[in-house]
Formats: sequence, structure tokens, C-alpha cells
Amino acid sequence: MITFTPLSGAARSSRTVPLAYLLQVDDVRILLDCGSPDWCPEGESGEEGHHWDKYCDTLKECAPSVDLVLLSHGDLQHSGLYAYAYAHWGLTAPAYTTLPVQATARIAATEDVEGIRDEQQIGETSEREKSTSPEASGSTPPEDKSEKPSTPPPPKSAKGRYIATLQEVHDAFDSVNVLRYSQPCHLQGKCQGLTVIPFNAGHTLGGTIWKIRSPTAGTILYAVDMNHMRERHLDGTVLVRQASAGGGVFETLARPDLLITDAERAGVTTARRKDRDAALLDCIDSTLTSRNSLLMPCDSSTRVLELLVLLDQHWNYSRLKFPICLLSRTGREMLTFVRSMMEWLGGTISKEDVGETGTGNNKSKRRRDDDDNEDALGAFALRFPHLEFFPTPQSLMQTYSSKDPKLILAAPASLSHGPSRAVFTEFAEIPDNVVLLTGRSEEGTLGRILFDKWNDSQRDDAKWDRGKIGNNVMMDGMLHLEMRSKVPLQGAELEEYLQKERAAQEKEAAQKAAQARTQRILEADEGEEDSDEDSDAESDEENEVERALSDDLMDGDDTRPQASANGRPKRRKGGVGEGTDWIDDVADEPMQKLSFDIYLKGNVSKATSFFKSEGQTQRFRMFPYVEKKRRVDEYGETIDVGLWLRKGKVLEEDAETEEVKEMRRRAEEEAKKAPVEPPSKFVTTEVEVQLACRLFFVDMEGLNDGRAVKTIVPQVNPRKMIIVHAPLQATDALIDSCSNIRAMTRDIYAPAQGENVQIGQHTNSFSISLGDELLASLKISQFEDNEIGYVTGRISSLAGSTIPILEPTGSRLPERITRKALRPHTLGSRPTRTLPQSTMIGELKLTALKARLAKVGVHAELIGEGVLICGPAKKGAAVETIEHTVAVKKTTRGRVELEGTVSDVYYVVRREIYHLHALVAA
Repeated sequence: MITFTPLSGAARSSRTVPLAYLLQVDDVRILLDCGSPDWCPEGESGEEGHHWDKYCDTLKECAPSVDLVLLSHGDLQHSGLYAYAYAHWGLTAPAYTTLPVQATARIAATEDVEGIRDEQQIGETSEREKSTSPEASGSTPPEDKSEKPSTPPPPKSAKGRYIATLQEVHDAFDSVNVLRYSQPCHLQGKCQGLTVIPFNAGHTLGGTIWKIRSPTAGTILYAVDMNHMRERHLDGTVLVRQASAGGGVFETLARPDLLITDAERAGVTTARRKDRDAALLDCIDSTLTSRNSLLMPCDSSTRVLELLVLLDQHWNYSRLKFPICLLSRTGREMLTFVRSMMEWLGGTISKEDVGETGTGNNKSKRRRDDDDNEDALGAFALRFPHLEFFPTPQSLMQTYSSKDPKLILAAPASLSHGPSRAVFTEFAEIPDNVVLLTGRSEEGTLGRILFDKWNDSQRDDAKWDRGKIGNNVMMDGMLHLEMRSKVPLQGAELEEYLQKERAAQEKEAAQKAAQARTQRILEADEGEEDSDEDSDAESDEENEVERALSDDLMDGDDTRPQASANGRPKRRKGGVGEGTDWIDDVADEPMQKLSFDIYLKGNVSKATSFFKSEGQTQRFRMFPYVEKKRRVDEYGETIDVGLWLRKGKVLEEDAETEEVKEMRRRAEEEAKKAPVEPPSKFVTTEVEVQLACRLFFVDMEGLNDGRAVKTIVPQVNPRKMIIVHAPLQATDALIDSCSNIRAMTRDIYAPAQGENVQIGQHTNSFSISLGDELLASLKISQFEDNEIGYVTGRISSLAGSTIPILEPTGSRLPERITRKALRPHTLGSRPTRTLPQSTMIGELKLTALKARLAKVGVHAELIGEGVLICGPAKKGAAVETIEHTVAVKKTTRGRVELEGTVSDVYYVVRREIYHLHALVAA
């Protein structure tokens, strides 16, 4: 049985992102994607906040019970919350994706985490951060609201914001298993029996369609956010074959038992790609040549690649001299990775000429020079010579002033936080500057507010979903924004913080010193306190040694400690004959004495010897050592784990090579040289932006529109379908389109958030062993990679085995009894015999039948509606009449009908149909 539950991104919902779905196949729980909401000031309260809280609470509750995680795309909408769930909510089940998705998801999460943590105080901090931060020391509040109006702040989400740390992001995505396209992965453990296979989905680098095969539930296809169009850096989805390859749907993904797909753009008609590219580039050229700038919000890892390739090709062709500024902390890291994954790229770019400038000898010379420095694949691709990287808006302003014409690509695309939001507040106030949107962004974000403002200003026939481009609009009015930032402490706040920091460091140093002294005491005096079961002889010997160390029966100087003014003994340092060491551990604790294994010169004992002798004799204490008793438990002597760990660390350091030691030393030196971040605080201010720039939107999301969705889904022809990630109108549009197709399934579900959909019935699988006698009597048929046979028998259990055995139904009956049972004494009657029945296993594909018939010399043609016309057969120059033509029809219920006159063609076609199935005799 299959149970499907949308955690977020459900159908018939106004908030279709992020995507996260719980799929349960029998007892295996699979999490399909794990996206994160956009933590923006505009959407942290009200209905948006309730929607995110419900999603996060549900994911937190079910995360420990998840058995498998599958990630389809590397953006925040599909994988942004995985790192936090992995670190804090117990989502430690095996996760699978492709290598590019793993890397781009890590980059997107890193950019998001750094951007948010640089602006807001996040509750999940380490103990060290809590003790040294200004908030912990009491110098400043977590967020200074002094610059805001006196009105009460809007209510925040009660659950807080789930933002991972950088280390948690790296640890989470390091644990993800990577696969290649079309690589089957046979799962083990609780998921044993399941097979997952990734296929190219388009839209993003490494984007995946997941095929899940189950022995009980059949084939499940999870295909969301696909793009069938070939782009500049990506090929289209493999689900739809190109026209040059014959068109149609990829046979491996056709006719699944369950299709889970999205319909977000089922009601959208996208303009032609040629028109969209021309509109975008014309807007850029006209703005830059008029000495103005453009702000293009973008993501940090996925769709930005298509924009960079498009802009670089246009810059090279038009020979523009204006800078392209990528405002992102992870921009360099992203391009470095992409250059190493050239085999995952496609589209119209090549490994030789993308990103290069110059022609002829200059280009050849550049190739030779780069060959000497870098031989890796992709050394010449995606170089983008016109692109400049800036980690912060401050670094951009230091290089280019606001008056310099430039194109700024800033992350994130939603403008909810980070560099894009900071740049927008000043950028939008400059007349004739252009804010160029390439996506609609998430509901409730500043990016969606700007998109709605642009879309509402267009004519009805020029809306973004009507297949038109539209026009840029002049923005006006006042826009109130909440800006959050991290500012250094100054003046009295800085002095108070430094004082608190010094006090905390002194307290910490005192605590460490006290712990060190306590540890030294325990190591030295361990075992001095004997248990009640110790022998009296050992106690007497220890007392005798202590008396020898403490009394005044010494030769030479007095070794007893001198009393101080407060009555406590003073600690004596150095000196010959030092045998005791007094340590004042804590002012309120009594003095404790350490004994050391040393030789005391001059110590003379005047006690009598153990062996009786005449008169009193003196003997010297040669070795005043008290043997420490070992701590033991019921398993023997206790082990000092810390000692072994320290020794192991020393051995590992000794075994390291000189290169590793040198790298460690360099890392330590670089860490010391790294500038220390000054003490700072988080402030929140309300700013008023006087809008004076222009606003333009060009759809560059790279997703299927309504025409493509309504064409592809019927060709896939699933037995059952679940629609997700779609608003109300788009969901109904796809359902209505499918209902008008006679061959399309009627089992279409569109569950809401948190709603369960159950498909099929729960099945139980058991293990059984076939007996040798039964195996010998089986008739096996070959079908594809499987061997199939029909068995009937009786289950029996053996005492020495836990697995039951299937044996033949019984032994052979005596001949007299058999004749009597089968041949009753009735005159004129014949014995009743049961005819053998045959079962054909498999699914007939007319294209495969056509190919087999061509090999045996029978001409066949597809005429549509599931009909294949076969014959007449060619025999040299002679051609048989049309009466020998045979028609093969495939009905919607899986039945195959063979119509035609009795002829050689008929028997040849029937024979080939049999060969495409497994014929099992019952």
C-alpha cells in the first residue's frame, strides 16, 4: 500500500513552496525533498507564519521515523531545510541525490545561512558564543529596536527560525550519497527490495526525476520542476525525447504505476525563448548605454548559471565594456565546482569556447598558456572574463560608485535579506535605474511584492502568463522596509562589552586552573583513602610513612610548613629535602596534602626495627613511597579513557607526514592572521524607500509551461497520478485536461497540506523455500532479465529450519484408485480432463513489436490510436495481397487484439507477440 502526505507544497494551495512530501511504501517511509521557507520579515507573521510553522512542526515530528531521503534539485525550495533537520531533528536516514545537486544545495544553504546570521541573532549558538556575546554579557540586547517607531513589533513565529550553522551544513551534505544518471541503487536494511534510479529533469544542474521500484507497489515516478526545453547550459529532461530521436516519452519512464508531478504552471503560457532573450538583452543594452545600472536578483547556485552564460555570450558578441558584478559570498566556489563537472552540462555551450575572448593566434596563445597552468577538464569553459565577484555590498561600493553603469546580479532572488535587499534600498531611489526580475519569488517576499506591482501594471493580454513579454514600468511612491544589520559596538557599549569579556575570561581561567589543580590532586592521591576492607597492616604502614614525613625527626632544616597570618600553612616551594606540597585550592576548602615518590635525604626514623634486636637502633627511610590503590569495579581495574585518548593523539601526530604537519602549521598561522571580528550587535530599523527606478520582468525560471505539461503527462500515461506544487486554478486546469483524454487514468489525486492519500492495499511478504522435487518439475520462461514459472504445492515446516518449504501437493496415488476416480463406471462417457491454462506476463510495446517484425522481413506501420498494421510480407519481388494484412490493437485495459486472415503473416506476428511475453503454463 502507498500512503502519500504533502508536508508543504501541496495542490490547490496559494503557497506552493517549499517542497516536502512523505511517501510511505508498505513500511518504508520516504521523504521526497526537504525545502526551506524564506525567512523574510514580510512573511514571518500572519497566515504565512502559520503555514511555515505547520510544515516545520510536522517535519520535526516525522523526521526520526524517515527511512530514506531523496533530493531532486539543489535550490532552497527543494533542499534548504535538510541541514537543520539532519542536525537537530534526527533526519539521519540515508539520503541520495546526484553530485551536482549535493554541491549546489550545499552552496545555496551556505549562502542563505551566512546571509541570515550576518543580519539576525539566531538562538542556536554554542556555549562559548553565549558566554562571550554582547547579549550574554548584558551589554546590548539581541536586537536594538531603538530606531523603530514606538508601535509594538509584529508577532513572530513561536517556533523561531530554523537556521543551521555552517558546520552543520557541511556535515549534513557530506552524508548524502551521490548517484549518476540512470544508475540503479538497490537499497539495503529496512529499505531492502526498493530500487531508486535518478534521471535528468532539466531546470537545474543535476536536477533529478526519481524512479522508485517496489516489489509490492510497482513503479513510482517523482517528477517535479522539469524543463523539456534545451537551454544554454543544460539539456532538456530525459522524460521527453527530442524530435530527432523520434519524439515520445522515454520508454523506461513510461506507464508508471504512480506519477507524482507538479502543475504549478499548468495554466501558464510562456513566451517564446527567442523573444524572452531578446527582451532581456535589449533592456540591458538600453539601460547601460544610457549610463544607468541594472539590479538583477538571482539565486546563488542553480538558475544563475543560465544567466551568466547568456550574459557572457552577449558581452562577447556585442563587445560591451560594462562590468558584470556578482554579489554573492559563494560565487567563486560555485563556479569552481561547475568547471569540474563539465560532464553534467549540456545545451549549446561547449568545453572549448565558452568564456574565452579573442580569436586566431591570440586565442591559441591563451590556450597554450592555460595548458601550462591547468590541465583539468573545463579549464577553458565558463571563465566569464567580464564577471567580477563581490562578497558584500560594501566591497562593491568601494570599487564602483552609484553613478558608474553596471549590471549587478545579487543573491537572493527573493530580496528578503542579504546583499540584494541591501542594494535595493539605495538602488531603487536612483531615477532610470532598472530592477530586472527573472522569477516570481516566494509568496510574501519583497521579490513577489515587486512582481505583483509589475504584473498589475500590465494590460490583460500582456500579463506574464499570457505568452507576452510586457513592458517596463516606472515605480513611484514610498515603500516601507524592515532592515536588519550587524553593526560594531562603539563608545560606552564597547567599553562595557570589553569589561564583561575580561571578567568572563578571568573567571574562565580561574575555573580551568581550579580544574587542573583538582585533577592533579586526584592523580597524585588516587587511592589514598582506603576502604573499610583494607588490612590493618597496610593502614599502619601508610600512617608510619606519613608520620615520618610530617614529624620533626629530621636531620637538618625543619621541613614543617610555617603558619600564615590567617592560621593556614604556607606553601613551601623549593628547598632540599622537600617531601610535601601544600596547595591552597579554594579559599573555602581545607588544605590538601600531596605525597610524592621521592628520596628524602636526612630523614631518620628513631623507631625500632621490625626485626627485634638488642637496644635501640636508627634506620633511614630510603624510600618513603605509599603505593596507591587501584580503582576496580566488577569488571576489573577501571581504565583512564582520557589518558589513552591523549596517547592516541600523540601517536597520530607522530605518524603524520611532514606535508600534513606543514599544512596544519600553515592553517594555524592563517587562523592567527585572520582578522578578528569586532564586537557587534544586531539592530533592526525601518527605512522608507522612495521608488524612482524602473521595473521589468522576464521569465527565466526554466520550467515547463501549461502546453508542455498537458502534453507530457498524457504521454507518460500513468495508472494513477498525484498532483502537487500547484495553485487552485492550475490544479483544476490539469485535471480537466486529463479528463478529456479517453486513454488517461481517472485516478487523479490532489491532496492538501497534511492530507493523507492511500493507494492500493497493504501487502505482507513472506520468505519461502522451494523444495528440490518441486524445482525439478518447474517449467521456466525467460522474460527480459527474469525467469518466471508457475508453481502450486503444499507448505510444510521442518524442525531444523525457520523458513517454510513449498513441496508438491502429494505423492502419486495407486493406479486402482486413480482409475476409479478419473473413470467412473458410466457407459458411453469419456473421462473429463482439465486443459492446461497459460498466462502471458509482460506488456506489449508496439514499437518493440515493429522492430522485431522488421528483422524477420514483415513490414509494419503505426497508424495511431494504438494500432499496428503488419504486412504484406515481402518475398523477393513478389508482394502478397492486402488480404494477408494483420492489425495488432492495444486496448486501454492492457488487452492485445490480433485481427486478420489466416496466413503466414498472421502466424509470424502471433509468434513475435509471444516472444515479447513470458508464457507460463499453469
